[in-house]
Amino acid sequence: LCVGTLDQIGSTAMYNKLGPDYYESVKQEYARRREAVIEGLSKLPGVQFRTPEGAFYLMVTLPVDDTDKLQYFLLEEFRDNNETVMVTPAESFYATPGMGRNEIRIAYVTKPAHITRAIELLGLGIEAYNKKRLS
Repeated sequence: LCVGTLDQIGSTAMYNKLGPDYYESVKQEYARRREAVIEGLSKLPGVQFRTPEGAFYLMVTLPVDDTDKLQYFLLEEFRDNNETVMVTPAESFYATPGMGRNEIRIAYVTKPAHITRAIELLGLGIEAYNKKRLS
């Protein structure tokens, strides 16, 4: 139910050994990643989100009926230059049934260039999904 004592001792030693320069560089890298996500999502019509203040992920409301269906569409039917993107539907993060049905969770744990392309693919995928669904 908690972090083991040995893990805490090891983490303390690692923290002291790596020093503040290492942690500052990690902080700056995550700031670049966050900015890539925010910049990309800001370009997508109908997308809503709050800028994270401390986490390395965010919940994003998409202009779709069901992100689980969107996920299958992206993986099975959608391609742009032979690429697609995989999303994490947010419904499973909520205790209330039906909440988060049109949301995804994005963790920005990769290079900014990869994040930028993934968000671009997401936007193209949403457009294709809604076009197919409404036709």
